[in-house]
Amino acid sequence: MEKASAMLQPFQYQGSKRLIASEILKQLQLSSNSELVEPFAGSAAVSVRAAIERRAGHYWINDKNEPLSDLWREIVEEPHRLAYDYSQLWRAQKSDPRGFYTEIRDRFNQRHRPADLLYLLSRAVKGAVRYNSEGYFNQSPDNRRLGTQPHILAKRITAISKAMKGRTRITSMDYRAIPELYEEGQIWYMDPPYQGVSSTRDSRYACTVVRSEFERFLRVLIDMQIPFVLSYDGHTGTKTYGPPLPPELGLRRMELDAGRSTAATLLGRTDRTTEALYISPRLIDDTSNAAVDIEQLALISV
Repeated sequence: MEKASAMLQPFQYQGSKRLIASEILKQLQLSSNSELVEPFAGSAAVSVRAAIERRAGHYWINDKNEPLSDLWREIVEEPHRLAYDYSQLWRAQKSDPRGFYTEIRDRFNQRHRPADLLYLLSRAVKGAVRYNSEGYFNQSPDNRRLGTQPHILAKRITAISKAMKGRTRITSMDYRAIPELYEEGQIWYMDPPYQGVSSTRDSRYACTVVRSEFERFLRVLIDMQIPFVLSYDGHTGTKTYGPPLPPELGLRRMELDAGRSTAATLLGRTDRTTEALYISPRLIDDTSNAAVDIEQLALISV
């Protein structure tokens, strides 16, 4: 049975790493002195899992989508108020769920209230955050469900807040500015939009990542010896999400089975998603050095 810590996501989110968070954490080499940094936080599944299991000392959640960062701030700092506001929305929708969703979506686009975004994410198709060319949230509702029940949602965000409050900073910055704030002890996990859906400046996404720019960014991180793990490409069935990153970057590539894809499930197919994980040279070196230290210790003890 899946651990309770794996289920504590506050909202559904397309591309969430909830199902493979434990495998990602194995590669991050966190300790009580580490700060886990997510420059493309989204659902922050890896940070949530790490915090619940007390894998690191501090956390930094960043997302260029400012309303999403504001929602995370509310989850961590004001979970009871957020849970109450969400419960009011959830109960008010029952007479006309589809019409109510449209009403809240329109209000969110004007006021950006965290509870409104939480409600929209709980009902949006595939948990996908989509925007039109004017920057308005325009994803349709999944009319088969009403979203997470308030008592379940309250339990989840209360547990997350308890694990992260006082140990988490939350920002909304362009990812390219974050290396300027690097400090020793940080370990980064990056989950930018799949290159297959963000190879151009697509207005559907709050943070588009152009491959050429991102490769330059990775070279900066490598030159600065910043330790990181990166999710970037992969495939679902015969559909691929762009070519692998160039070997000259010196990254170690591994593949993880991420389970049956949400899109395939909706279409009645059984395609499984395989996600590529890249390990930075700094983490590869740290692992090699640790292995050498263990071997030397064994020799000394003989």
